[in-house]
Amino acid sequence: MLEVRQLCKQFRKKHGVVDAARAVSLSIADGEFVSITGPSGSGKSTLLLMLGGMSSPTAGTVLWNGQNIYRWGFTRRAQWRAENIGFVFQSFNLVPYLTVYENVSLALHISGRTTGSNGDGIAPLLESMGLGDRSQHLPNELSIGQQQRVALARALVKNPQIILADEPTGNLDRDTAAGVLNLLKNLNQQGKTVVLVTHDLEVAKLARRNVRIVNGCVQPDGTGIQDSHPVRSISS
Repeated sequence: MLEVRQLCKQFRKKHGVVDAARAVSLSIADGEFVSITGPSGSGKSTLLLMLGGMSSPTAGTVLWNGQNIYRWGFTRRAQWRAENIGFVFQSFNLVPYLTVYENVSLALHISGRTTGSNGDGIAPLLESMGLGDRSQHLPNELSIGQQQRVALARALVKNPQIILADEPTGNLDRDTAAGVLNLLKNLNQQGKTVVLVTHDLEVAKLARRNVRIVNGCVQPDGTGIQDSHPVRSISS
C-alpha cells in the first residue's frame, strides 16, 4: 500500500542543517500493523508526517499503490489524505469550542462529505467508543482518555484505509492507554492498516512488525521487536 524509497528530510536551523530522515526505505502492506520506535528526536514523527502526505521530503519518494504522492498538486494530495488517512496525535488537536459530535463531523466536512440526518454513522461510532452520552460536551468537559477517544473517532469516521498514530498513549494513564491500544488492535483485526509511532517498547509489541529509527536512519535490526508475532491482547 505504502512504499518509501530513499526518503530524506532536512530542516535548516540557525546553527546548521538537521537530518530528520536519511535515505529511509520501507514498505507497509495493506492490513499491516507496524510500530515505529526510536529515541526522542530520531525522526519518527517526521517520517509519519511524510507517510501521510503532510510534509514534503527533501529527497526520495512516498508511493501509494505505485504513485508518488509528492508529484501530485497540493489539492489532490489533500483530498487523498482526507479520503484515505486517519491521523491520531498525542495532543488530540480537538477544536475547543466545538462539541464532541461537531469535532468528529469536521473530518467528514474536510473530506468533502456532508452529514445526513443520521450523521453518517457518527452517533453509532461514538456509542461504540463509550462516548454516546458525551456527544454534546465540549473537549474541556471530558477526561483525557475521553478526549483521545474523540480524536480516534474523528480519524475513523471517514473510514480511512490507514491509521497513522503518533504517540497516542503518551499523555494517558496505564488503564486508559490500554483501552486506546485495544481499539487500534481491533481496528487492525478488522483489516485497517495501522502505523504507530511510540517510544514505549511494550506498546510497540502490539505490532506485527517494528521499524526502529535512530538519527533518521532505519536500523538493520529494526525489522521487528517480535516479527510475525500475533497481535497480543492488552487487558484494560
